[in-house]
Amino acid sequence: MSASEFGFKVTATDGAARRGTVSMPRGEIRTPAFMPVGTGGTVKAMYMEQVRDLGADIILGNTYHLMLRPGAERVSKLGGLHTFARWERPILTDSGGFQVMSLAGLRKVTEQGVTFQSHIDGRKHEMSPERSIEIQGLLDSDIQMQLDECVRLPASPEEIERAMEMSVRWADRCKTAFGTQPGKAMFGIVQGGDIPALRERSANALVDLDLKGYAVGGLAVGEPQEVMLDMLEVTCPLLPENKPRYLMGVGTPDDLLKSVARGIDMFDCVMPTRAGRHGLAFTRFGKINLKNARHADDPRPLDPESDCPAARDYSRAYLHHLVRSNEILGMMLLTWVNLAYYQHLMAGVRAAIEAGNYADFCARTQADWEKGDIPPV
Repeated sequence: MSASEFGFKVTATDGAARRGTVSMPRGEIRTPAFMPVGTGGTVKAMYMEQVRDLGADIILGNTYHLMLRPGAERVSKLGGLHTFARWERPILTDSGGFQVMSLAGLRKVTEQGVTFQSHIDGRKHEMSPERSIEIQGLLDSDIQMQLDECVRLPASPEEIERAMEMSVRWADRCKTAFGTQPGKAMFGIVQGGDIPALRERSANALVDLDLKGYAVGGLAVGEPQEVMLDMLEVTCPLLPENKPRYLMGVGTPDDLLKSVARGIDMFDCVMPTRAGRHGLAFTRFGKINLKNARHADDPRPLDPESDCPAARDYSRAYLHHLVRSNEILGMMLLTWVNLAYYQHLMAGVRAAIEAGNYADFCARTQADWEKGDIPPV
């Protein structure tokens, strides 16, 4: 495979769990992979060098936010998102569809696309499948997502079916608009809510389009974890084994482990960065809320064995002080802690699949979470 081409290869399996590599001109993506979310061209509270050094092979940019501010045409004139944000590795951009549905005030969905008002200044914008791909091209992202219509659950079967069928038609239009872009990829998005038959119809229709990768969307939008996992068990076996599978907007460390076990290769979620800004740390001991008063006199670090300086070198008492004082440094340190843990977890996932002991790895990891963070005697 040429370095100028997009490719994906599975190198090991353990049950349905897959270890693989996505190859792109800007670098390889080791899968299963967690993509830190860089909504507006920045992973909040982090330097890009930190994100890179934690082991992230790819980050996510948000089409909706970047088109509104600073504007896709402006980013293009400034050299594209990689140059603009100083990130040389691959970038995946979502289509903007989810934010249009969840953030925009007034919106109207038609066969042509979505008309909406900016949440920033109220100006009217139009987002068609073709415009979404055009914006992502202006941003120069490496993996571009089709425009889809995401329905929050619970919803009526009729509404879920209508949005799913619309999303399939939009995927076809996005594929045409994307055309042939050497070294880049466009992924389709399987919709269908919590209805297995609709998930099957969506997956089969998208597979017929012969896209370079497939995402599972419309989950982690209000449904229980069991429903999400059931939909993955329906969907993943229908998707090509030689193409990457991306679960959008997910999730907790437990979500990641259980979704990998069902065949997912890529993830993104704002959870580790958002939690860090609100005083919550993810560690191998589980979640630790630094707002709690019990940390005020605790000289221990969050994890003395961590490779992350923020987890290893700062006392819980100091982190508690920063959080309670609403200091920016507290947000920065805990975001660093959380992204480090997510990347550490994914490295462990990849190694366990390669070794053929993924179930044991999950059991040990979950046992450590359940044992929790034992306070000093």
